[in-house]
Amino acid sequence: MSDRDQMTLQAALRSAIWAKDLTPEQMARVEADTFETFVPKGGYVCRKGEMVENWLGIIDGLVKMNNFSSTGKSVTFTGVPPGGWFGEGTVLKNEVLKYDAMALRDSRIARMPAATFMWLLNNSLPFSRFLLMQLNERLGQFIGTVENDRLLNPDTRVARCLASLYHAHLYPSLDKIVHISQEELGLLSGASRQRANQALQLLEKQGLLSLDYGGIRILDLEGLRRYEA
Repeated sequence: MSDRDQMTLQAALRSAIWAKDLTPEQMARVEADTFETFVPKGGYVCRKGEMVENWLGIIDGLVKMNNFSSTGKSVTFTGVPPGGWFGEGTVLKNEVLKYDAMALRDSRIARMPAATFMWLLNNSLPFSRFLLMQLNERLGQFIGTVENDRLLNPDTRVARCLASLYHAHLYPSLDKIVHISQEELGLLSGASRQRANQALQLLEKQGLLSLDYGGIRILDLEGLRRYEA
């Protein structure tokens, strides 16, 4: 069992990057109001068209944000690993969700009620600063995703997809081994499982990563970020 499997909801909240500058009183309310749900592999964390009710964090698991067209074609916006939080834009706008969030594996989800989220925004300057950075970094991430999808080949997309999971602000809790399957990586990078496997083998030969049992060990993060086949 991994450390994330054993982590309590309270520990996950206290280790969040946005929680470090909250007052004891603010943290107490967050812990009292926030609750945890379990979403099995393939299940929906939230669905397009639903009214937003919570700000969402990943305690354990892996979640992808995606959409489907009327013909069934899928587009993936990003993957959210443990330690990541998402949905703040929809909470701020108080509107229905415009994307689905699906669990790529069994996942534990922290749900902070929208009322608590807005209370923090109104009462904590550090939390407001965090959100400003969060929205800015998310915008940059999505711009990069559009560029990758339209301009880059599968090998480069896989490299950039892995690198995108390492983000000091959006996903601060990831270690050097990414516990992600080739199927999951393919779903996030827009490649088949077989094509993702080919890309990983190429990146391993170039010394950027190694394929370990149960995950991918990152050897050269900056190399993955700069990689272009």
